[in-house]
Formats: sequence, structure tokens, C-alpha cells
Amino acid sequence: MKEQGIRKETGSDKVFTVLISILSGIILLAVSYPLIYVISASFSSPGALMSGRVWLLPVEPSLEGYKAVIAYKNVWTGYANSLFYTIIGTCINVVLTIAAAYPLSRKDLSGRKVILLLFTFTMIFSGGMIPTYLLVKDLGLLNTRWALLIPNALSVFNVIVAMSFFRSNIPDELLESAKIDGCSNFRFMTSIVLPVSGAIIAVISLFYAVDHWNSFFDALLYLSDKNKYPLQIFLREILLLNTSDNLTLDVADQNQRLYLNELLKYSLIIFASLPLIIMYPFVQKHFVKGVMIGSLKG
Repeated sequence: MKEQGIRKETGSDKVFTVLISILSGIILLAVSYPLIYVISASFSSPGALMSGRVWLLPVEPSLEGYKAVIAYKNVWTGYANSLFYTIIGTCINVVLTIAAAYPLSRKDLSGRKVILLLFTFTMIFSGGMIPTYLLVKDLGLLNTRWALLIPNALSVFNVIVAMSFFRSNIPDELLESAKIDGCSNFRFMTSIVLPVSGAIIAVISLFYAVDHWNSFFDALLYLSDKNKYPLQIFLREILLLNTSDNLTLDVADQNQRLYLNELLKYSLIIFASLPLIIMYPFVQKHFVKGVMIGSLKG
């Protein structure tokens, strides 16, 4: 018996599908080629890279770039600092975001609209770079690790995303039932709200972690001690300033040293991206659910 409700695909539908597939393929190539090139360049020999023979696949495969990264002492200092800023900073961000988003999602919070208006106001207007610098200075945070953690401890955008999630997934009836059983607000949040909020916690954690890991501008403004620099500062020095003074390789030929500095750029990009590449697959499945859950009310 023929199934009902299934419309036969017309010729125009097939043409549309083919066009969309071709367009998607072009976009995929445009997006993936730079990454493929960087990976191939990092595994190619310095001579092949400098002569412009690397286009798609590695030429004269070599691990000299990664050996140079391992020998570059500042990489390990920056790696340790970036891990510290990312892990500690993300924990602070998530705690403050949940602490702000859940109360704002409750209709019985007094002054909720005023507080939300103040939060939203900061997304449009800010004090600016110089007043923020002076504030950090007056707080005694200059050249301390806290200068990279405290000023960016909360993202209003993530608060709004988390607040929408709580509104859509925590019904008022559930809270009323818990109150009848003598459950306090704090226990309700820790015992009921947080266990069912794994998706949004994973999403905002990744958002914050990526921001911390890729951040370098705040370190340029507030830090003067190289021992506190994140990895991105050293990557910037190599990519833009072409400096690698601590590259302790036994290279007698100056040209060969320049070749290795160029190769170091690509190897260090891959080396610096590894933590996020490794972490992303574990939280990717939560992205659509976590971000889009608040767009529809069921």
C-alpha cells in the first residue's frame, strides 16, 4: 500500500538540491582550505615552505616545526598560563552567569525588569578602554593574573542565553511543588535546576573557554611580566613581530634560522589550537539544544 503524505520530489526540487549541495561544497572548501594549508605547512620542510611549494599536502614531510615549538621555552610558560586563565576564568564565569541568569528567569524576583535593563544597558554602552584601564589600576590589579579574570567575569549575552534556557525548561509548577515540600530556593537551584541544565552549562562553558584561550589584548594592556603572559601573546610576537629570541636551536646558518622561524608560525598555530579542537567534540552535541532552546516556548 502506498504511503500517504509523502510528496514526490519534482524536477525543480532536484535542481534546488543540487544547487544547494554545490554551494555547500564551495563554502566547505573555502572554510577548510586555510586550515588544511596551515596543517600541511606545519608538517613540511622549511625549504619547501619558503619556496612556496606547499599548496595542499605537506611537501618533504618534516617535524622540524614541532621540534622548534618544543624547544621554544616561552611556549610552555604561555601554555601553562593560558590553561590557568581558561580553567579558573571559565569556572568564575559559569558560576556568576548561573547565579545571575536563574534569578532573572524567575517572575517573582522583585525589580527583575530594572536589573535586566541595567544588564542590557552594558551591552550597548561601556566606559571605554581608558576608564577600564584606570579602574583596573585603582583596584591594584595591574600586572596580576586577576586583571585577566575579574574585568571579564560576566558576559551579559551568556546571561540572556542561560536565562532563556531556564524559562523554557523550568516550569513554575515544578517550583511550586518543591516549595510545598519545604524546598528552599537555594536547594531548588542546586538539586533540581542545575542537574537538568547540563546543555546550557556546556555551551556557555565553551563560549567562555574560547574567549579566555584566544584572548591577548587584555594581557597586552594589563601585564608587564612575561612569566604571566598567555600563549597568544607569544604567538602574536611570532606571527606579527617575527620574534623568537628564546628559540634555542643549534642553527649556524642565518637563512636556515629564518626558515625555521617561518615554519614555527604554522606549527605553533596548530599547537595552540589543540586544546579547543580536543574539547569541542565533547560539547558540540549540546550546541543546538543549549543555544536554541530559548527561541521557542513549548
